[in-house]
Amino acid sequence: MWLYLTAFVGLYYLLRWYRERQVVSHLRDKYVFITGCDSGFGNLLARQLDVRGLRVLAACLTEKGAEQLRRQTSDRLETVTLDITKTESIAAATQWVKEHVGDRGLWGLVNNAGIIKPVSLCEWLSIDDSMDILKVNLIGVIQVTLSMLPLVRRARGRIVNVSSILGRIASFAGVYCVSKFGVEAFSDILRRELRHFGVKISIVEPGYFRTGMTNLTQSLEEVKQSWEKAPRHIKETYGQQYFDAFYNIIKEGLLSCNTNLNLVTDCMEHALTSVYPRTRYSAGWDAKFFFIPLSYLPTSLADYILTRSWPKPAQAV
Repeated sequence: MWLYLTAFVGLYYLLRWYRERQVVSHLRDKYVFITGCDSGFGNLLARQLDVRGLRVLAACLTEKGAEQLRRQTSDRLETVTLDITKTESIAAATQWVKEHVGDRGLWGLVNNAGIIKPVSLCEWLSIDDSMDILKVNLIGVIQVTLSMLPLVRRARGRIVNVSSILGRIASFAGVYCVSKFGVEAFSDILRRELRHFGVKISIVEPGYFRTGMTNLTQSLEEVKQSWEKAPRHIKETYGQQYFDAFYNIIKEGLLSCNTNLNLVTDCMEHALTSVYPRTRYSAGWDAKFFFIPLSYLPTSLADYILTRSWPKPAQAV
């Protein structure tokens, strides 16, 4: 029996490997719009797809970021400045894309732009900080997608939404997790709504990677600032010792971030170029072998594993 089962599993993965190796034709004629191309995953993906020969439309938050990207790529790649928290900026970018793609439509939309700062407990965050995270990571994704959707539908193209492994199981950075769970839900419902239009939706769930978002010095400074801005009664509730221990945990986590960003951008590229893209891509060993298995455990056991090394607040009961 075990022999038959092993043979069946082996055959399944062989067939999946063969199926996923099939590449979409005429890639050089296809346009892909990517948000958040100033640095990190978006910047690397833009360069990667440019080398592949696709027509990349890269959205950067700053003109400086756009100029640096243009210097590193071919003349095929074009850039536009985009602030996904502003409706008028999204509308202008959509019109710009429409003028470039014409009747062909937009083959790929990659919602990559995002922020995590500050990495903090929910009680330490101000409402303004929480809203900033949600505006970029969730509301911005929804607005950009709905604005570009007619162009993607025309091409029967792809939408690739960058979530996070923290969109599968929440462990820290509370509001960031909320935003990524929202991206997961939005992607799932959009995939079901668009299944009859030939549009395919993929979700990329990176583990911990070293990008501009997880810059060590900047991230630790933001942790300090969130603690300093917290109300006095919150500081008394947790205590300085708790903050010091929390700070060290965050520092250790940032130092252990994976530096191989290609593990993520290769998933994005596959979602855009494979005839049979996956619905979900987990990028990074921590995502595949720790967080995903952890998400299937009983909640009480997952809670224990995630919090066993956390410090104890000063006023804990």
